Formats: sequence, structure tokens, C-alpha cells
Amino acid sequence: MENRKNLCAMIPEALHTQARTEQEQMNLTLSQYVEMVLKEHFENGGKKMANGTTRTLAFQISEELFGRIKAHLKATGLSQKDFVIGLIEQALKDAEAKAPQGEGAPEDAQGEPA
Repeated sequence: MENRKNLCAMIPEALHTQARTEQEQMNLTLSQYVEMVLKEHFENGGKKMANGTTRTLAFQISEELFGRIKAHLKATGLSQKDFVIGLIEQALKDAEAKAPQGEGAPEDAQGEPA
């Protein structure tokens, strides 16, 4: 097993609450959660998240669906992020294949891609 080191940092209370809520929803220990967040950050090229090249997509689901997803992730070895992104990409690919030629991605009310 790889050697482990402790990491401690002061963060704003609102960010702490948000992180702990997500950590509990994911049913992870704090160590597992922080490790996951840091790995995702560095796998995404480090500072990419801070300079606006990525966006956060958050939503709530039922406890039953969450359990089914977690079981699937455990069985497949996929990360939650990779699983959801794969589903979204496949759905968009299917929708774009069905769209008439010349129609781009749907836009939201502000005229930005949805």
C-alpha cells in the first residue's frame, strides 16, 4: 500500500458544509472524498477547473436510484463522474444523430448552448 500523509487546511464554512454534504451523500469517508476530489482535479489538468474551462452539474436523485448507481459503479469500476459524463455524451450523440441537418445543439433561454 502507498504511504499516506495527512492534509489539513482551513476553508470557508460554506465550502466545508457543501463538501461534507456531498461526502455524506456519496457515502465516503472524509479521506476517501478528499482523495477523490484531488485526483479528479489533477486528472483534469490541475488549474483547468479554476480558469472556467469546466462547469459543475449538480442535481438530487432518490435514495433508491443512488443505491442502484453506486452498485453499478462498484461492479464496473467506473467513477461516478465518468459514468454520468458517458451517459450525457451518448444521449447527446443520439439526439444529434436524429436532428435534421443544420440544427445545432439546443439553446437555453439566454441563447447559450443548453
